[in-house]
Amino acid sequence: MISSNRRRWILAGGAGAVLAALGAGAYRYIHPPSPPIGFDVEPEALERAKALLKRHVSIDAHAHPGRTFVHGAEHLSGLVWVYAQLGHFEAQTVAAMAEGGLSAAAFAAVADFQTLGTAGEGLAVRREFNAGEAWASYKRQIMFLKLLGSSGMVYPINTPADFECARAAGKVGALLTVEGGDFLEGKPERVAEAFGDGVRSITLLHYRNNELGDTITGTPLHGKLTDAGIAVVKAMNRIGMLIDVAHASEATAMGVIQATSQPVIASHVHVHSKALSHPRFISADLARAVAQTGGGVIGAWPTGIGIGDLRGFIDRTVELIDLVGIDHVCLGTDMDANYKPVFDTYTKLPYYVAGLLQHDLNEEDVAKVIGGNFLRVFATVQRTSS
Repeated sequence: MISSNRRRWILAGGAGAVLAALGAGAYRYIHPPSPPIGFDVEPEALERAKALLKRHVSIDAHAHPGRTFVHGAEHLSGLVWVYAQLGHFEAQTVAAMAEGGLSAAAFAAVADFQTLGTAGEGLAVRREFNAGEAWASYKRQIMFLKLLGSSGMVYPINTPADFECARAAGKVGALLTVEGGDFLEGKPERVAEAFGDGVRSITLLHYRNNELGDTITGTPLHGKLTDAGIAVVKAMNRIGMLIDVAHASEATAMGVIQATSQPVIASHVHVHSKALSHPRFISADLARAVAQTGGGVIGAWPTGIGIGDLRGFIDRTVELIDLVGIDHVCLGTDMDANYKPVFDTYTKLPYYVAGLLQHDLNEEDVAKVIGGNFLRVFATVQRTSS
C-alpha cells in the first residue's frame, strides 16, 4: 500500500514528475485537451435540447464515472500505476451528469484492471492473475460502487422502474456493471452472486482472453465462445442480467448471439468502414446480428479514433442508425476511461442532442437513442428471465 504522505505527493505534483519522466505523451493520454464542439448551436436550439432531456430518460450504457475502479487497486505497474494514483472523482462526474441532464449511467467495474499495462497508444494484458485475485478485485470494486448509492450520491438502479424513480428523487441513477467476465473464473454460479451484489450487466470480455472467450484486441485463444461461456450466457439469461459483447472477438460475440435467448448489447463500439478501420471496431455483420437478438442495441462510442470533435461523434451515431435502424442505437460513452474522447464531459450532452436534432431526427427518435432503446432492452431482459 502507498503511504498517505506519498499519495499526497503524487496527487500534488509527484505524478506530474513521474509522467514527465515517462514522456509528455503520457500526460496527454491521461488528461487530453477538451475537444471542440465542431458545429454552431443557436441558443434556442440548445434550450430545445435541454427541454427534451427533461422530458425523457437518458442513459449512458457504458461508463466509469469518476474512475471508481482505481480506488484501492493493488499490484499495478508502469503507467497504469501512475494512472491509478491520479485518483477517483465521482462527485465531479455526477455533478456534470446533473448539469448536462443525464438521468443515469452504467457505473462499470473493470475486472482485468490489475493485469493491464500500456502497449503503444492502448492497453494490453501484461500478466496473469494470481490465485483468487480476480474475485477479490471484483468484490473490492463493487463495494466501493455500492457505497456511492448508500452514501446518497447516486440512486441505485436495479429494475427498469428505478430509472424514473431516480429522476423523481432528483438524483443521478447508477446501474452497476462489470467490464470483463474474468471475475467469474468460468463459474456460472457466480452470476447469481453478482446479481445479488446489484450487478445488472457484464461485458463478457475486456482486454484479456478469459475462461469465456476471446477479446477483440488480442490473439485468439479459444476461437469461439467456450462451454463455460455458454453456461454463463444461460445463467445470465435465467436471472435477467444484460449481456454485453463489446470487446469480444467476432467469433466469441457470434457464439453469444447463438447461445442467448434474450437480446444483447454491444455497449461502446463503432463499425469498420472503407474509410477507417481499427481493432476495437466491429463488422457491420456483427452489428446487425446484435440488433437482431430480439431488439439488441449498439452503443455509439465517442472515441477519438478518426474524429476530433463532437460533430464527428454525432455523424457516427447517425451512421449507426443508418446501418442498424433507429431502434438499435444507444449512447455508450466510456466516460472517464475512454481513449481520446470527443465527448469528454456530460455537460456537453445538450450539444449532442442538439446535433442529433440538426440531423433531422425528431424528438421520438432522439429519445430512443439517448435512453429509450437501452431501457427497452433492459426491461425485456428482466421481464423474460426465468
